[in-house]
Amino acid sequence: MRRLKLGSAAKGGRCDRLFLILTLLLVAYGTVMVFTSGSAYALFRYGDAFYFVKRQTIWLVLGLAAMLLASQIKMDFFKKATLPAYFFTILLLVLVLVIGLVGNGAKRWISVGPITIQPSEIAKLTMVMMLALYFSSFESAATEQKSGRRSLVYGTLIPFSIMLLPILLVMLQKHLSCIIILGTIGLILIVLAGVNLKYISVLTALGATGVAYIALFTDYTKERITVWQNPEAYKLTGGWQTLQGLMAIGSGGIFGKGLGGGELKHCYVSEPANDMIFAILCEELGLIGGAAAIALFAALVLRGYTIALRAPDTYSRLIVLGITTKVAVQTLLNIAVVTNTIPNTGISLPFFSYGGSSLVMLLFEMGIILSVSRRSKIQK
Repeated sequence: MRRLKLGSAAKGGRCDRLFLILTLLLVAYGTVMVFTSGSAYALFRYGDAFYFVKRQTIWLVLGLAAMLLASQIKMDFFKKATLPAYFFTILLLVLVLVIGLVGNGAKRWISVGPITIQPSEIAKLTMVMMLALYFSSFESAATEQKSGRRSLVYGTLIPFSIMLLPILLVMLQKHLSCIIILGTIGLILIVLAGVNLKYISVLTALGATGVAYIALFTDYTKERITVWQNPEAYKLTGGWQTLQGLMAIGSGGIFGKGLGGGELKHCYVSEPANDMIFAILCEELGLIGGAAAIALFAALVLRGYTIALRAPDTYSRLIVLGITTKVAVQTLLNIAVVTNTIPNTGISLPFFSYGGSSLVMLLFEMGIILSVSRRSKIQK
């Protein structure tokens, strides 16, 4: 495809092939790791070593279909659907508190027939969409630098309110990791929108204080911080999973023990195909395998930002920035948890961790980015 002039906008062209290839490589890599990491646990619990990968494959097919569908939809449709999608998500978050399913001591899921969905995953996208819609509608007022009142109201108070509504509902679910992700994505998006940083810094400090208070004075999170500081002292309780993960990463060396040759997955940690999957990856594929996964994530994020910066309008630019930032933040936090850089907060690794609705949602988001890339001013 010929290179487009900077001032023009691509209309209805091909989707970004590099971004698509990177997405498919991560999906393939993740599916292989779901099988190898979850096979032993699946055999022990369900009597079928292929239990997780078979279910993941079904969700993967649905996710790829969702990605294909989203990539064909024009952004005008997403823009019109943003407001109802945002408030529908708020409704789902309220319903979780009333009729939600309890799992691992937390109420975060809703059952819809045979399907279980986690509304907080949907909230990550709809919050981004709502912020993108807001700034595309009130960009001049939100980025006003001369009038302090307009800057405060339009550039800080209103967008922070858009963030705060889902965050408060997730807070009632005691889902600290999702609060951190939502807050980080929202804050980065507000900053990237070009608003006055003076007022943002004050509200950010207040928000960080609130999160710190929850972390330090809530029994559940306070215990995790205590374990994080000295996991060896709790090696038979809260520190067990962290220590096993660190040993798995260290034992993998440069080349690993070989695909399928890891020991951590043999019921040494709970649900090894989820939050701790990166530790098993490093154990079986070594430093090279871990570095390859990180390199793929880095390339995907870089390409996503490239698509965003060349997007034809504010709404498209911000929605791609938000989705890409979500992948980056969640990846960094998961690896930080596995390596005990931060306390264990139960964060999944995008494309890799076992999960149905979250995988479909992630691939749908990748489809949105591909849709924007059709009209972005970049060489495909």
